Amino acid sequence: MLDVRRLRLLVELSQRGTLAAVAEAMSYSPSSVSQQLSLLEREAGVPLLVQVGRRVQLTPQALVLVEHGKSVLDRLEQAESDVARSLTAVGGVVRIAVFQSAAHAIVPQALTLLRDEHPDLRVEVTEREPELALFDVAARDFDLVIAEQYPGHTRALRDDLDRVHLASDAIRLALPPRPAGRVAAPEAARIESGTLAAASAMPWVLEPAGTASREWAEQLCRDAGFEPDVRFETADLMAHIRLIRSGNAVGLLPDLVWAGEAPSVTLVDLPGHPEREVFTSTRHAATARPAVVACRDALARAARDTATPAGR
Repeated sequence: MLDVRRLRLLVELSQRGTLAAVAEAMSYSPSSVSQQLSLLEREAGVPLLVQVGRRVQLTPQALVLVEHGKSVLDRLEQAESDVARSLTAVGGVVRIAVFQSAAHAIVPQALTLLRDEHPDLRVEVTEREPELALFDVAARDFDLVIAEQYPGHTRALRDDLDRVHLASDAIRLALPPRPAGRVAAPEAARIESGTLAAASAMPWVLEPAGTASREWAEQLCRDAGFEPDVRFETADLMAHIRLIRSGNAVGLLPDLVWAGEAPSVTLVDLPGHPEREVFTSTRHAATARPAVVACRDALARAARDTATPAGR
């Protein structure tokens, strides 16, 4: 009979690509992973790995086992969910991967709800870029991910994950705050009237190149007829706020960064009123798990309670 733990290592190898990556994810040594896969070969009675240069490659028979292994792991997860649903209290551990502004705006209130309603449930939250987090959920490193996608930049759909809408998050042009009692300068006034091109000569702060938010922001500026002068590049949206508030940059900020508090910069609606979508994903086998259901419910309520910025 095939050993389920060894079968999982084979599934992990198919997803992560190298023995070293599997070893790191599973907290094993590479030699231990190799030994366990050799034992799985003996159990299966067929070669599962071939050496290709410095890497290993799965044989056709291994790929057959991988598909069965995924099904076995899903059924085991479903069995755990069924057992958990038979209990009166929601407990266990849920590991959530989340991007920064959702961690700032939605997660704290959701954790308070879960603490009050399900005291036996332990929730562990890790900040993670959505693209990596979606992979990590599929690989069972996390149980739930809060991710986002920008207008016209839909993230690839995965057959092994579901997708549930959580919130629509408006994105606005952010300018330095106008001094009390002062009229905006002509350039700022043109921007505040909704002319994005008026910001073409100003320094910008954007997220790192290659991220979905950066690609969307650059395309928005190009559609307005200019290439943004990106002088500051950081994934930390709190740093964006400080650079804009201090008068050193302009940028594009989603409403979630304010977590329902009054904005500390001037916000201007963009043409078309673009919004990014915030959603949650988990493995199909985990959708009915009581702890995951409870977390999604708390996150949805917290998202509804997050107010739209006022005082723009």
